[in-house]
Amino acid sequence: MIHSTAIIHPGAQLHESVRIGPYSVIDEHVMLGAGCVIGPHVHITGHTAIGAENRFHTGCVIGDAPQDIKYGVEPTRLIIGERNLFREHVTVHRSNTLGEDTRLGSENFFMANSHVGHNAIIGNKVILANGVLIAGHAMIGDGAFLAGNAVVHQFCRVGAMAMMQGCAGVSLDLPPFTIMRGINGMCGLNSVGLKRAGFSAEERRQLKKAYHAIFLSGDLMKDALEKARADCSGVLTEQLIDFVATSQRGICAHTRR
Repeated sequence: MIHSTAIIHPGAQLHESVRIGPYSVIDEHVMLGAGCVIGPHVHITGHTAIGAENRFHTGCVIGDAPQDIKYGVEPTRLIIGERNLFREHVTVHRSNTLGEDTRLGSENFFMANSHVGHNAIIGNKVILANGVLIAGHAMIGDGAFLAGNAVVHQFCRVGAMAMMQGCAGVSLDLPPFTIMRGINGMCGLNSVGLKRAGFSAEERRQLKKAYHAIFLSGDLMKDALEKARADCSGVLTEQLIDFVATSQRGICAHTRR
């Protein structure tokens, strides 16, 4: 199932069930798991390990060198999980040092022209819509949704099940379960996403209570976090509080219309 025009390095490790389309290039240190489908004009390079049942549409460039002027020629790595979908012209870069990898989890959806920079970590079931840009060393939590042309600054964290509106930008950490608009502005909780994910009404109520205590009380952040820990309960609340408490870049602020 390899097209006659595809170029496959003899050193590449391909499962026998892999399908490769016309004019694609698979370089020496690539590993492709069972059931992967490589569309036309795809280039997969670098020390790149790809799990089972990933699909790459036309023009993807996966595992190329990081866009970092400090990078030399080290054999850095890109690790990709299973059942991810990469639409047209997605780019994912390998890491810039041997001590870290660029890592993508499983069941993610990378829409056309989205980009994941070096050393970034993407969780599971993340959706990057068209044109989303993830800078180097950024971290995107499980179930996050980034709408079209949203951008994430280097070293920033986007928490689990957070949402970024189209053309939004973040240079601070975006807490889990929240919705972001504009630049570094939050506008509440991702209530619909939480409900669809099966979290109970009480869990959502406790999370809302914690959100108000942390971001709307007007207290100093240290005092607000202590109050939220004392007055609110639940796993979601703990995740929110711990995320805010461990932030190194600072946290997005609640904004009113």
